[in-house]
Amino acid sequence: MKRLLNSLYILDETAYLTLDGENVVCKTEDNEKFRMPLANVEDIYCFSYVGCSPALMGKCMDNGISISFFSPNGRFQARVQGKTRGNILLRKAQFEQFAKPDAILMQNTMAAKFSNTRYLIKRSLHDNPQLNDDGKLTECIQYLESGIDHVYETEQKDVVMGIEGNCAKAYFDIFDRLILHQKDDFQMVMRTKRPPLDPVNAVLSFLYTIMTSMYASALEGVGLDSCYGYYHALRPGRSSLACDMVEEIRCIAERLVLTMINLKKLNIKDFEKQESGAVYLNKDGKKKVLTAWQEKKRTTIDHPYLGEKIPLGILPYVQSSLLAKYIRGEISEYPCYLLK
Repeated sequence: MKRLLNSLYILDETAYLTLDGENVVCKTEDNEKFRMPLANVEDIYCFSYVGCSPALMGKCMDNGISISFFSPNGRFQARVQGKTRGNILLRKAQFEQFAKPDAILMQNTMAAKFSNTRYLIKRSLHDNPQLNDDGKLTECIQYLESGIDHVYETEQKDVVMGIEGNCAKAYFDIFDRLILHQKDDFQMVMRTKRPPLDPVNAVLSFLYTIMTSMYASALEGVGLDSCYGYYHALRPGRSSLACDMVEEIRCIAERLVLTMINLKKLNIKDFEKQESGAVYLNKDGKKKVLTAWQEKKRTTIDHPYLGEKIPLGILPYVQSSLLAKYIRGEISEYPCYLLK
């Protein structure tokens, strides 16, 4: 089982990462801010325009440490990955299967997404039954359940995408109800992505991006091509397979966002609004979210397929390994992760 190490997040826009022996060193204006043994680092997320030294990137590639680069606003830019791992025959099988993927793979992914979303709503409803005084949450749960049934009634991707879009709209129409505190500052009318137009969307987009990068690294780590997926359209620069895999666990990020807002761990001062209307986390806001995400990754979850407890942080690697087994023909069906 993969060992859960530390993820290193660089939020200072002026920071430059370099190598000293077996340590990664963070400098700003020639002043050393900290150093950390590479043996303790699992991956690096850099929100800096300055970047990293070639020597550090080379060392990270030799040690299997991926480096993901983002703009200070959190928009993904690039990822540096080491040698391709695994057998070339695995990628060949991936390309052949995903050229005309089995419909069940797409259907199970969407069904898992709807099921896990339903779980989030039910959990919120259990803790706060008054949220359903007008029955809107029950209606949304029923709509998601009907979506689970409908995705198995068609093998056409366009139809499944339409079902997904309708279910997502029904879900985000009630998402604002799950925000119990700071409602004047945290209002979400609809899901907005590029750019996010309110603080809730800003945190959601930020965490989705981090999760997608995690899955891309995990997929490459087991020998799969993270860019060649079975559901999301292929597009230059997009890790389509990572986007596919993230669908089933988006609710984990959504639950964390709700928790941070409702427990007032985030406030309106953690955001900045640009003249264009775009809203992003500022430096302090990113620190709070990433600290909470690191804590979340260390929590233990029950994996229904493995039948054992694992840290949440290694879930991308577990699911990527299971997908590789499915592609190799070692298991008959890829088991999506289901919250229970």
